[in-house]
Parts: sequence; C-alpha cells; structure tokens
Amino acid sequence: MKRSVWTKLSAVGASLLAMLLVPGAVAQCGHSLKTVKPATSQLQMGGVHLQRATLNRVNHYVPSIVGMWHVIFTAKTAGGQSIPDTKIDDALAVWHADNTEIMNSARPPQDGNFCLGVWVQTGRTQYFLNHIPWFSNGYPNSTQNGIGDPVGPTQITETVNLSSDGKSYSGTFTLTAYGLDKSVLANFTGVVQGTRINVSTPATSLF
Repeated sequence: MKRSVWTKLSAVGASLLAMLLVPGAVAQCGHSLKTVKPATSQLQMGGVHLQRATLNRVNHYVPSIVGMWHVIFTAKTAGGQSIPDTKIDDALAVWHADNTEIMNSARPPQDGNFCLGVWVQTGRTQYFLNHIPWFSNGYPNSTQNGIGDPVGPTQITETVNLSSDGKSYSGTFTLTAYGLDKSVLANFTGVVQGTRINVSTPATSLF
C-alpha cells in the first residue's frame, strides 16, 4: 500500500516538475525566435532578390542581329581615292541564326541580284560579315538585250555594330569586284546602315 502511494506521489511530482519547466522552455524558444527573421521578412527579401535578378537580366539583354534588314551602302572611296558620298546599293538582307546571310540587291535580276554571305559575332554587339556575290553579268550595261557581259565574283566585307535596342546597325564595308581573269575591276569602301524590318514594316517605308 505504501509502495502504491509513493508511486502516485512520484508521478504527481514529475508532473509538477514538468509544468514548472514548460514556461522556461517556451521562454527559451521565444528567445530563439527573436534571432530568426519572421517568415514575412524572408519572403520580402526573396521578392527583392527576384526583382534584382529580373533587373539584371534586363540590364544584360543583348539583341541579336538575326532577322531581316533594309541595308544602304554608301561609298566614300573608289579605287583608293575619295569620292562624294555615293549610294551603290539599296538592298534587303536576312541574317540567319546558322551564321549565314542572303541579300537581294537593287539591280536588275537578269544581271544577278542575289548574293550570299557568312557572319561571325566578334563582340557583345559587333559582327563581321564575309559576303560573296557570285559570277554575274556586268551592271550597268548598254547591251541591246539588257544583259551585260559576264564578270567574276565580288567580295563584300562588313564590320558592323548593332544598336542597343536591336533595331539598327551601322559600320563600314569594302567591296572588290573581280573579272573572269581575277583582275580587280572596281574597289569601293564606305559605310553601311541597316534598319530592321519586322512584321508591321510597310514596303513604302523602304523607298
């Protein structure tokens, strides 16, 4: 009987001790929580982090030269000599994602008005193009049938810089036209200006 009473008293004492320790434990937890930022604060900080990451992506946006362009070539030298600014081509060009390019020049189709090129990106917004109009006919020409005599290929190189908004590019070019015997028939250097064509560009804005 005494053992049973002692056991009960021991159980009650243990319960009382536990009750006395609970406030201290809770207080200790409360103290620990004070050193941890509230969940709402963490969410706000996360929001700021995401916002900064988004801004960084915008600030580091680099436009691509891939697309369709209206391109004007203005010669400033011919044969190594300065000349008045002379527009020598008014063309449409498409730069492809596979680093190839095609251009439709403003010259009679029968004399050859399509030519091909390849390009490489040399800087953040800088590009180099090696463009080769293949064998064609002399233009301008004075033949009765409107087709000039055959001539060799031409090589055009361009070094251009794309604008920050990706809507235009500008730079310099060299053009060397060859005869069938590989002799140089003409050589020009000058500036090139490209304006992007998009799905809402009217044809009337190009001429």
